Amino acid sequence: MRRRQFISLLGGAALTPLAGLPVYADQPDGCGVPVARDDGWPVASVNGDKLIDRGALCRMADRIAASDANIHAVLVARGGKLAFERYFRGSDEIYGRRVENVSFDADTLHNVKSVSKSVASLAVGIAIDRGLIRSVNEPIFSFFPELSDLRTPEKDRIQLMHALTMSMGLAWVEAIPSNEDNNDEVRMHTASDQCRYVLGLPVTAPAGQEFFYNTGALALVSAIIRKATGRPLDEFARENLFEPLGITRVEWNRYKGDTDAGGGLRLRPRDMAKFGQLVLADGRWSDRQIVSKAWIETSTALKLKATNARSYGYLWWLGRSLLDRREVHWIGALGRGGQAMRIVPELDLVVMVTAGYYQDYSPQAFQAQYGVFTDVLQGIPPPG
Repeated sequence: MRRRQFISLLGGAALTPLAGLPVYADQPDGCGVPVARDDGWPVASVNGDKLIDRGALCRMADRIAASDANIHAVLVARGGKLAFERYFRGSDEIYGRRVENVSFDADTLHNVKSVSKSVASLAVGIAIDRGLIRSVNEPIFSFFPELSDLRTPEKDRIQLMHALTMSMGLAWVEAIPSNEDNNDEVRMHTASDQCRYVLGLPVTAPAGQEFFYNTGALALVSAIIRKATGRPLDEFARENLFEPLGITRVEWNRYKGDTDAGGGLRLRPRDMAKFGQLVLADGRWSDRQIVSKAWIETSTALKLKATNARSYGYLWWLGRSLLDRREVHWIGALGRGGQAMRIVPELDLVVMVTAGYYQDYSPQAFQAQYGVFTDVLQGIPPPG
């Protein structure tokens, strides 16, 4: 059994679902129109600025609503405005407990799973911008002098950048439903010292040589931010990232005092989409520079080939999709269960999807959320 310490930031218990959200079932031309709220998002009108093909996106959303797809929310921002917003019903999983028949809305906190990793990347960037961390070239063991007994010539080559690119070269069995009780993520969380567990694993490849997905890297990143800033990651992010973005309700788990940077973040969908807009705008939100443009550029640049179709930056996925027989390139924050935020700079576009496929690793589960993204691409007019 995993032991967790639950931390609620900026407000405590979950909000009561927002009453009176508009229903557009009898207004096909007006479906998905975002409601103006005091959250910092400019919103598009029904046909404002021709940012999207609303009819196409409404038809897509109606298909989702009529199907058994466990999609929870679809949000689209373009041109700096929230242009489309629809919520659905489905089953959820909250701290390991399955919850049936949830009616999702704008105030439902949602587990974003490994999207948390990309948010942690932004926090690392802020710490580097402020000189609290010197650079991504810092040796890992420079942050952990208390673990010097684990050092070897091979492990001494591991730098912060290798944790950020999933290329530390350490053995790791990632948690998936089929090995829930026999993987390194569980063993790490039950260990008395998470960082000792991760850095004590055997070397399988030279640092930086190959991509190998390792949530244990985020235990190191979380501890590094705490050591560098004097505050746990969730507290540092609250003051320097969440509050400047106008994010007032968020929950982020801790394990044994350190923030679960690998997947413990719960956000409202509109707030999750803000991180995509922040990246799209080179680190700016509402005329405030929150993260440096330099960090946005370097963290979302290709560092390693990850799979046949995707590459990796500093805790950001990089992919490409076809649109009208041409490739469009996207930057992604992707999490277990169908949580996906994709940023398409050439279209000035952010697409955010939440879903409930937490225990389903089948191709159909992946296709559910990716299919939403490709459908949205078809409903985006070319830049004018």
